[in-house]
Amino acid sequence: MNWVLLIIAGLFEVAFAFCLGKAKSSFGIDMYFWYAGFVVTLSISMGLLIKATQSLPIGTAYAVWTGIGAVGTVLVGIFVFKEPATFLRILFITALIGSIIGLKAVSN
Repeated sequence: MNWVLLIIAGLFEVAFAFCLGKAKSSFGIDMYFWYAGFVVTLSISMGLLIKATQSLPIGTAYAVWTGIGAVGTVLVGIFVFKEPATFLRILFITALIGSIIGLKAVSN
């Protein structure tokens, strides 16, 4: 169950990065709504990470959490913010996904 919480926490990390990206390109009241979304999603992500680390090794949990956030944020950047999807970016994201799967495979 804690692995599920960790994955959800990683998805909320992607959400708070998305909110930051949207806030950067917003003005006025919209910008403040995106920053509020950032605070909410950050709080949920951290809370779930704390819960997951009560039974998972902190080093593994943190690495998986940041890995999910990194992969998700790059994909959001490519698909939502139209960032370039170069061969090397895809190669290294694929390597990161393999590393996350490897950490899960060798952990409890």
